[in-house]
Amino acid sequence: MADNVRELRKSPEASEQRESTTVVVVGAGPAGLTVANLLRRSGIDCVVLERRSREYVAQRQRAGIVETRAVRMFDSWGLADRVLGGVPYDGILEFRVDGERHLVTDDDGSEGPSARLCPQQVLVQKLTAAYLADGGDLRFEAADVSLHDLAGDRPTVRYRTADGTLRAISCAFVAGCDGDHGISRAAVPDGVLTAHAFDHGIGWLTVLADAPPPAHPLLAVSPQGFAAHFPRGPHTSRYYLQCPPDDQPDAWSDSRVWDALRARLGDPALTPGPITDREIFRLRSLVHDPMQYGRLFLVGDAAHIVSPMGGKGMNLALYDADLLARAVRDFVSDHDETGLRTYSQRCLRRVWNDQEFSHWLTRTLHDAGDDTHTGPFHRSLARARLDRLFTSPAAARGFAELMTGPDLAE
Repeated sequence: MADNVRELRKSPEASEQRESTTVVVVGAGPAGLTVANLLRRSGIDCVVLERRSREYVAQRQRAGIVETRAVRMFDSWGLADRVLGGVPYDGILEFRVDGERHLVTDDDGSEGPSARLCPQQVLVQKLTAAYLADGGDLRFEAADVSLHDLAGDRPTVRYRTADGTLRAISCAFVAGCDGDHGISRAAVPDGVLTAHAFDHGIGWLTVLADAPPPAHPLLAVSPQGFAAHFPRGPHTSRYYLQCPPDDQPDAWSDSRVWDALRARLGDPALTPGPITDREIFRLRSLVHDPMQYGRLFLVGDAAHIVSPMGGKGMNLALYDADLLARAVRDFVSDHDETGLRTYSQRCLRRVWNDQEFSHWLTRTLHDAGDDTHTGPFHRSLARARLDRLFTSPAAARGFAELMTGPDLAE
């Protein structure tokens, strides 16, 4: 299909510049940029709108592992070498229980590229570069974005440019990729979506520091509570500490952070470094059903939030993006509406599968440590689950499949 064809003209009704495209993508995070890149690969024109600046989006720190299934998805589109930075991930995850080390692999025995340690900002930077290099239309600092006529054949997306110009884009589809607090889901009429929400009652202090990364992603259980240590670059680490969900970041001085990490990670010699960022967030899960309304399709965090345990959030977004791009391609090239009609059903099957795995891992690693809230019975159950993971080959294979991202039969 030809590149974006737009008819710019003044609308006397709103003094706005009007144009047309096939897909408007709202949001330039991993979900939106993946949708856009896959559409470009399919010869389908689209416009990406992002309310933040390019500099802000490129530096946003988030998840760090692109799971095996997602790597193979990019590879199938011929994009893996272009958009996946970081280093190959050896698939080894370290569990440390009361200081005792246990190594578990996510190698499920399948052939093909493996997971990669790729911080979100690196993925976003490379997706942005690939999209622009292929002639993509990416507009940062798009303010006051609003969605109209989503139930009709030609929705309209309105926004204001950085210089104050009003624009209106007519399109066939809108991809809502602007996260949990974006305007896409808010544009769906009340009563259309059912929200399934769960608060785990757990808080995490997350700390970014200029400190040596671990040899393997590390999850630790101790009577003092859960802790984790993940690489975020050759000289940068992300740490997590279980805390009350209503705790405050300023209650955690640098010395308190490092003392808690040494105790919970079972590493008295842990090397500290300058802390560059810290915040506290609640572990929660959320699923909106369905993930589509009219010509609007919700992608990633706009449709679902998953507890960060297991690293499924960004990877679910990439899965959604792949399904949506293929569905739009089938409709445009073959007038086949099957993918569009079943988009929500197919996405939600994996969403609930990953929600269950994440919930299982969250409860296991938190219940196995500090039993103040769960009690000794649940603590013993969680410890038994960990023992089974470390000693049963069948349990280890099941864990590896879920970490890798199983290919669910359609």
